[in-house]
Amino acid sequence: MDDPYLLATRAADALRTRFGVDGIDLALVLGSGWAQASEGVGDVLDECPLDELPGFSAPVVAGHGGALRLVRTASGSLAAIFTGRTHYYEGRGVAPVVHGVRTAAAAGASTLVLTNGCGGISHAPGAPVLIADHINLTGATPLVGPRFVDLTEVYAGRLRALARDVDPSLEEGIYCQFHGPAYETPAEVRMARAIGGTLVGMSTALEAVAAREAGLEVLGISLVTNAAAGIAAQPLSHAEVVEAGRAAQPRLRGLLTGLLERL
Repeated sequence: MDDPYLLATRAADALRTRFGVDGIDLALVLGSGWAQASEGVGDVLDECPLDELPGFSAPVVAGHGGALRLVRTASGSLAAIFTGRTHYYEGRGVAPVVHGVRTAAAAGASTLVLTNGCGGISHAPGAPVLIADHINLTGATPLVGPRFVDLTEVYAGRLRALARDVDPSLEEGIYCQFHGPAYETPAEVRMARAIGGTLVGMSTALEAVAAREAGLEVLGISLVTNAAAGIAAQPLSHAEVVEAGRAAQPRLRGLLTGLLERL
């Protein structure tokens, strides 16, 4: 198996060669409901299928794109937008889940914006929520060996304040990452609430840990696509997640545009 750090370096080299740039300034990973919201947030310079770069695979989840898009932001920064991600529940291991994060860092990024679609315990469906902290319930980590990373502030307070400058109505929450792909049971949601969770989903936390190891400053934003299991009467479905993302497009696009004007 390839060393994941060397593979990320190879992917970063391929990114620079493919796009003809010396490096990037920041990266965005788009979760369920976010891909369309990223359209028009900057000047698109080029894009390529993710699986053209070393270590990446085509996405397997509806609502996720499969491209890497290079954008020039209003502030003049070069942003790499990953329109899809690999999830831990796909069974490929942790390294592929965090490969995009490590590639972005190896390509020169200093800032990472992680987005997702999630279930809300204490937040209403349809709202974007800033991630103030997370609880990793997957039983996995991207760190192997004596890699001791300080996680006191995984999600940068500076970036959360910047996001609230764009949208002062943004709430903050605690994101719990479960393994998936089954949605959480009502009992699991009650457990998440009891330990301080206000959001539940199947991504982001593992990527955030890898990002902090790489020295990236991280901003996490969840789109609450549905009430978590047991909070609402109706059963959960992925179609509901995709539809909630469509309905939230104007607000999400405004938020991303405002952020990229400042990053």
